[in-house]
Amino acid sequence: MRSVSRWIFAVAATLAVAGGARTAVAGFVGLPSMLGTAVKRISLGNYTLPPIAFTQFCLRYADQCRTEHVLFRGGRVRLTEQRWDDLQEINKAVNSAIVPEANTEGVAGEKWLIRPTSGDCNDYAVTKRAELLKRGWPARALLLSEVVTTWGEHHLVLVVRASTADLVLDNLTPQIRPWTRAPYRWVRMQTSKNPNYWASLGSRKV
Repeated sequence: MRSVSRWIFAVAATLAVAGGARTAVAGFVGLPSMLGTAVKRISLGNYTLPPIAFTQFCLRYADQCRTEHVLFRGGRVRLTEQRWDDLQEINKAVNSAIVPEANTEGVAGEKWLIRPTSGDCNDYAVTKRAELLKRGWPARALLLSEVVTTWGEHHLVLVVRASTADLVLDNLTPQIRPWTRAPYRWVRMQTSKNPNYWASLGSRKV
């Protein structure tokens, strides 16, 4: 196992590539209280309808859409060394395991599948979430989020709500980035208390 110092260096280096090294290092070293409002969190708006494909996904994978029995057990997860290893390992493994395949049929052709041999952004995101759930991560911290890319394409990513920052696991990059470093327009996201409910993000940009 890597030493704590090597882990901190790895986290700092990863987020430095994303352009947010100074703030990120302070958070991961264990100083989130000193950051105060310097760490910008994703703020949810009003409840909204989930993507149609998500409803179909829940019918196919009912276990992925169960609510947690204890709703008030903590909030964001503390990003320990083991959890950071989980994120890096699963992000890399899933990005490598699924062969990219564009959906040419639009919304009607969307099928969110866990562990397919080939697929699009939706399949990467739900597979990463499923793998983290299998490792004991709480559902409240693993939120699917719909965004729009700079070229106008709707895209699905996984947001991990950690104590240090809201982190994005994305099939378009090997880097795990704070959400403020992901160049997207944010549309809607699962809520932490119930994964079946989605909330609007008010077309927020960062």
